[in-house]
Amino acid sequence: MTSHRYPKPLADPDRPVERAVTAALVLAVLAALAWIVGMIYTVTLWQL
Repeated sequence: MTSHRYPKPLADPDRPVERAVTAALVLAVLAALAWIVGMIYTVTLWQL
């Protein structure tokens, strides 16, 4: 006889690992933006 259980979702939003990965990605994006802004600032001052 088959069971009619619902399959478990692949990603559980309550897992701390997924929150850590999301936080790491956000920090990486912020670091990249800061690096780009710093490089633009450096290049503009270099040419003065």
